[in-house]
Amino acid sequence: MFTRRQRRAEPEGPYYKQRSWQVSAGFLAVVLVVGGVVALTTDRDEASAAAVSEGGPLSGTPVAQGARPAGCRTDDSAGPALPTAAPKDINWRTLDVSRVPVSASAGPTRTSGPVWWCFAHTPTGAALAAHIIPSQMSGPNWRTVTEEQVMPGRGRDLFVSQRSTVRDSTGPRTPATATYAGFTISSYRGSAADVNLLIKTSSGYATTTVGLRWSGGDWKVQPSGDGALHTAVQTVTATNGFLMWGM
Repeated sequence: MFTRRQRRAEPEGPYYKQRSWQVSAGFLAVVLVVGGVVALTTDRDEASAAAVSEGGPLSGTPVAQGARPAGCRTDDSAGPALPTAAPKDINWRTLDVSRVPVSASAGPTRTSGPVWWCFAHTPTGAALAAHIIPSQMSGPNWRTVTEEQVMPGRGRDLFVSQRSTVRDSTGPRTPATATYAGFTISSYRGSAADVNLLIKTSSGYATTTVGLRWSGGDWKVQPSGDGALHTAVQTVTATNGFLMWGM
C-alpha cells in the first residue's frame, strides 16, 4: 500500500524521462513516450499550454457549494465508508485503447463528447474516476478531457506542455496489452482521495497511485508538481489488500 508520505516522494529528474513513467505510459494507455521526450525549458513550459475547448460540463457555469453539475445524479448513499468489494454493477467499455470499468451507480453516469463524467461522491466513485480519466490521455481528445477533468495549476500546465510535444496518432490504434485488475483506496476524505490501481501485465502485476480532488461537483485528477498524473509504477508480487475486478 502507499502512504501519503510515499506518494509524495518523487524520483529525481523530470517524470517524462524516467523509465518508470515510460513503462506506466503503456499500462495506462498514456502512450506519450516513444524513444523518450526531450526536456523542455521553463519558459516553454509556461508559455505553451495549448488551447482547449471551453464551456464543457465541468468547466462552464460555476457549481454552487455542495451541488452537482446540471443533469448529474449519482447514488452517494454509501458515504465515506471504504468499499470492501468492487461494485456488482460493473460493465467494461472500450476507451481509446483501454478497457475501463463503469458503474450505473458509481459512475460515470454521463458522457459529453469525449468527457465521461458524473462520478459518485464516494470512495468507489473516486476509484472509477482514477481508472477512466488518465486512460483518456493517449487519445485525440486529451486536451478537452484535461480542461474538464484535471485540476488547474502549474502541474496541469506542465502536463499540457509536455503532452503537446507528442504527435497524436492518426493510424489504427493497437489495444493495450495490460489491463486493470483491481484497486484499493489508500486515503479518502470528502474533498480528496488517493487510489491505488492494480495493473496486470504479461509479466505479472504492477501498481500506481492517482490522486483526485472533488471540485465543481465531480472528481478530477490532481497532477503532481512536475505534471505527472500518477506516481511511478512499482511491481508487486501479491495482490493481497486489493479489491479485484473479477473479470
